[in-house]
Formats: sequence, structure tokens, C-alpha cells
Amino acid sequence: MSTEKIKANKKRKKQNRLIFRTVVLAVLLVAVVYALVSNFNKEKTNVEPGNEAPDFKLQQINDNNELETVQLSELEGKGVMLNFWGTWCEPCKAEMPYMEKLYPEYKDKGIEIVAVSLDATEIVVDRFVDRYDLTFPIPHDTKSEVMNLYSVGPIPSTFFINPEGEIVEVVEGALTLDKLEGHLKEIQPK
Repeated sequence: MSTEKIKANKKRKKQNRLIFRTVVLAVLLVAVVYALVSNFNKEKTNVEPGNEAPDFKLQQINDNNELETVQLSELEGKGVMLNFWGTWCEPCKAEMPYMEKLYPEYKDKGIEIVAVSLDATEIVVDRFVDRYDLTFPIPHDTKSEVMNLYSVGPIPSTFFINPEGEIVEVVEGALTLDKLEGHLKEIQPK
């Protein structure tokens, strides 16, 4: 092969690489622009204190293995502690006994504790519920729909909702017994 052919061959390969890189860069640029535009146009749920809590409906399994539904709007007139947690989360494990300890007393005072599990499988959650003898409603958000609706970041995250359906407080991280009880008193029906 002559030197001119080798040079021409190298030049052609260089041009092909340049074209390939340009196409890849253009595709990536289009993908980034699409992601930005679709997120910008997406309707955001405002889950700050003072706003109405978004309604949701999730399934839970009770002790009889019967499907039950938990729907926030059906709890209107009650204070609601809406907690997002997972069995793998150590701070979640730490606050569960406090929630269980206060649940019977505050249920009688018109407050419902709803602990939304973000675990993928029910078996893991059922074992956790049995281990901690939990009696409050624990629906499963296996597809993260409610987690996304509430823009949940770190877990545990807890939303305290008054009887009118308004978010009073949002707490990220585990709660102590005293802090938990203080927040429950804030959302207690009058």
C-alpha cells in the first residue's frame, strides 16, 4: 500500500470518528433538552405546610391477609400522621416503637397514623410488622407513586396533616418520642 493511500485511509477514519462523535453529542443534547423541558412542564405538587395534602389510595394487607384500602380523603375530620419509611432504614426502625406506643391513645383522640412502606415486597414488610407488633395502617407504595406525589426525599419523612386536610408540618428524619407526641397534639381535632 502506498503512503498516499495510508494517509487517505487515516484521514477517512478520522472523519468517520468525528461524524460519529458529533452524532452522539447531538443525541445527548436532544435528550438533555427533552428531560429539562418535560420536567419544567410537569405539574408539581406543593407539599409544604399550609397547603392541602394530596389525596392518595393504597392497598395494605391486614392480619387476615385480606386486602384493605387506605385513602387519605376518607380520613377527613381526623388528624393524620403520614410517615414514609422502609425496612432497610435504621432511623425508621428507631421511631416505629414510638409510633406504636402512641397510636392507641391518639387513635382514641381522633388521630390516625399511616406509615407508607416504600419496600418492594410485602413479605419483608409483613415480617417487620410482626417483629415490632405494629397495629396502625401500613399501606405499600411499591411503585413509589405516593412517595413522588409528596416529593419525599430522605426517609423517614413525616407529614402532619390537620383534620381539615392541611399539611401542618413536614419532618425529615427520625422523631423522638417527645417530638412525635408534640406534633400529634398539634393535629388533634378540637
